[in-house]
Amino acid sequence: MSEVGQGSTAAGADIWAPAAILADLDGTLVDSVASSQRAWGAFARRRGLDEEETHRFAMGRPTRETVALLVPEGEREAEQGQIDRDEVDDARSVTAYPGAAELLAGPIPIAVVTSGSTALATARLRGAGLEPPAVLVTADRIVRGKPDPEPFLLGARELGVDPARCLALEDAPSGIESARAAGIPVVAVRTSHPDAELAGATVVLDTLAEAVARLL
Repeated sequence: MSEVGQGSTAAGADIWAPAAILADLDGTLVDSVASSQRAWGAFARRRGLDEEETHRFAMGRPTRETVALLVPEGEREAEQGQIDRDEVDDARSVTAYPGAAELLAGPIPIAVVTSGSTALATARLRGAGLEPPAVLVTADRIVRGKPDPEPFLLGARELGVDPARCLALEDAPSGIESARAAGIPVVAVRTSHPDAELAGATVVLDTLAEAVARLL
């Protein structure tokens, strides 16, 4: 196990007894990299873009925001619809990270806070053999996605817990920034980004299972 933390020892200890958990989905609870790469690769080929750069650009951002930055206005709706369909159709290929099922079924109230749509989040959770929690914060339900604090603030509000008493689980810089802006400590996992890009997290761990072992 390798861990990097910020702040005092006391602060680090306190985060492991949260009143609620706000967990990112892709890269945190489930491994959807290959599925996402297929959908965004197809988009990149349609638009004459570099596949790897396009996928990296899209990670952690609502599809509508990525499409708005890369596609002329009149073609955005059709492109977003095609990407959404491709990702939902491929959701059965997604796998759960060790510890995800235990976390979702555990005693701590939990919300999934994702940049994907409700349909995609539900399909990926079920495709990975996970039961969607009662609170799903998705791109359909927010105005401003990560790194804005809105998604995490909404998750905390719907769980009825002060953001400062929550813990965010993330894997991406935009999600870390979003949670911290909402006043929520963050445990990041090294599934998709190097440590240099996870520097804003309170604690950085190798795997979700390590975090779950401390929480449950």
